[in-house]
Amino acid sequence: MRALKLATAVAAAVLLLGAASPRAPELGFQLVEGQNLNAFVREGQVAAHLLLRSGKDPRVLVAFPAGNSGVGVWFAPLDSAAVWTLDHAPIPLSSADGLMHGIKAVASIDAARLVPKQAVLSNVRYLRDYQAVGRFPSEVGAQAQIGSDTIRYARKRIDGAPGYDLALRVIDGKIEGESIVAGRGGRIRIEIIALTGDAALTPLPLNHLLNARAAPDPAARRALAFLSYREKFLAGSWRFNTYFGRDTLMSVRLLMPALQPAAVEAGLGSVFARLSDGGEVAHEEGIGEFAVLQNRNGGGSGDGAELDYGMIDDDYMLAPIVGDYLEAGGRHRATAFLASTVESAARPGAQSSVGSLLVRNLRFVLKQAAPFADAPSFKTLVAIKPGRMSGEWRDSDEGLGRGIYAYDVNAALVPAALAAADRLYRSGQLGAYLTAEDRAAFERAGAMAATWQAKAPPLFRVTITPPDAANAIKAYAATLDVPSAAAVAALGRAPLSFHALSIDAGGKPVPIVNSDEGFALLFTRPTPADLDRDVAALMRPFPAGLMTNAGLLVANPAFAGRAAQARFTPGAYHGAVVWSWQQALLAAGIERQLGRQDLPVPVRTRLIAAQTALWRVIGATRGLQSSELWSWRYASGRYQPVAFGAGKADVDESNAAQLWSTVYLAVRPPVAATGPRKSR
Repeated sequence: MRALKLATAVAAAVLLLGAASPRAPELGFQLVEGQNLNAFVREGQVAAHLLLRSGKDPRVLVAFPAGNSGVGVWFAPLDSAAVWTLDHAPIPLSSADGLMHGIKAVASIDAARLVPKQAVLSNVRYLRDYQAVGRFPSEVGAQAQIGSDTIRYARKRIDGAPGYDLALRVIDGKIEGESIVAGRGGRIRIEIIALTGDAALTPLPLNHLLNARAAPDPAARRALAFLSYREKFLAGSWRFNTYFGRDTLMSVRLLMPALQPAAVEAGLGSVFARLSDGGEVAHEEGIGEFAVLQNRNGGGSGDGAELDYGMIDDDYMLAPIVGDYLEAGGRHRATAFLASTVESAARPGAQSSVGSLLVRNLRFVLKQAAPFADAPSFKTLVAIKPGRMSGEWRDSDEGLGRGIYAYDVNAALVPAALAAADRLYRSGQLGAYLTAEDRAAFERAGAMAATWQAKAPPLFRVTITPPDAANAIKAYAATLDVPSAAAVAALGRAPLSFHALSIDAGGKPVPIVNSDEGFALLFTRPTPADLDRDVAALMRPFPAGLMTNAGLLVANPAFAGRAAQARFTPGAYHGAVVWSWQQALLAAGIERQLGRQDLPVPVRTRLIAAQTALWRVIGATRGLQSSELWSWRYASGRYQPVAFGAGKADVDESNAAQLWSTVYLAVRPPVAATGPRKSR
């Protein structure tokens, strides 16, 4: 009787959307990345990402942009690797009462037995934590309900709101105790039903998202569409299906040539809606059941968003990116956008104009930048926040090499924010939003920008003699079992010079070659000599620089010693790996610099050569462009891309659809030219 009741409950709980119509959903696509088979669907109230993990540690997971929620079940390790097949792609479902929305799919796996180890139904942050460290709050646990052919996990949200439901109905095979056992064909075939009760977002339709300049790349267009909503852009699925400030800002900036104005303003508006009272940009939002639990733990109640302001780089991205948009859109659109209002994410109902919020951020920028402008020293640079090991896009604990002053923030973003403040002030566009005190402060912005641009980058300069550089390259290459001859040959006779990843608390540069030079190229105007030298440092073959057949690495610790090398491996999240958007950032930066009129012919020639080489490796890994990041292996005389998370040493896994990896819709290979180029 219990089994019959369970099967009846599952059947009654859901209603197939569009059951009378066989038409395809508005958006549906699949991606395979390493051992992860990913299927996406969006239709009406439903947006969902189904992940089927193959290998020896299989799992079924469904993530929803609604509330950044998800459901997943992890199975006990198998003796041998098994492979999932998606027999029927996800189709949209709603509960009979219309309070929950999700998907139904059918999948099979060539495993003799699956033993559910743990199910997690809640906010994706808790699923992410369980995947990474094997823990989640006890309050959000769900017990299995086992019937004759169905294993179901279901519960309400802890505040009583409609919650989460995951049901696995066995089609081929049987349930034996608490296990699913294969049928005669040696395969297990299951129907997956997954639902969430969190509120759906409002999609930005593709025909309202991109303009005619966008690249005709179906995969990138689909990924961007799945991540784009009127309320916000999502950073990436499955692991970051919600707002992240930095991801939104960099994606909007790089995509700007290909986005329609409404899409740009939706992205920027989401950032302004989450600005702190002091003008800081929110890094991440905690919503849904995560917010409910956090509020309870803090003595409060409700599901109001928890906003994290722990990062510092996004604070200095906002002004230059808004400035670029206002300058490109013309005076009328700029005036209208600044006068438009957004609702506070922290205080629903509270409205502020974009212009007043932009000035709030610029007040913060000017205040933070003043100490260095008055007395340039490493001690007056902008540090990450006390007690933290991260504070910018390399936001794993080891991402900055244990430094506290990040190169990208201090040498590129702060000068760019100050320059934007100066341009916006002198354009008169901010006049209606400034006080008399503001005007006095803004008068200094141009001079402050000049001081930062001239004095900050040299503090990060690392110079190594050719013999010392060659010895370090050879020793490091031996630890990775990769060749060093080409890297050593690329050094030439001049000392090796590059900008450090960061500076530590004692003022010592952390000598890791890094891809953050792209920020300087996109947002500032280096001298021709610095531009020539710094791009050359990146473009040397690894492990002298960052170039490999698998892509441009984001970090090379060859000159930082054995301890740092052990932390910046090809299995580390911000180690010797390839991030798709960092390649796009450098490509966009080089294109912008080539728009200058003051570059000597030899510098321009070398910059074009670097651009050509960069686009060659970007093209070679085109199939991975929408992924968050990837690693590599050296085999058959080449660096070959490997999905991040596929190896046991990898500390995490990549998102199959990543917002800032879709920027190649706007960042595109240049048409060959010999003269100055118009920057994007």
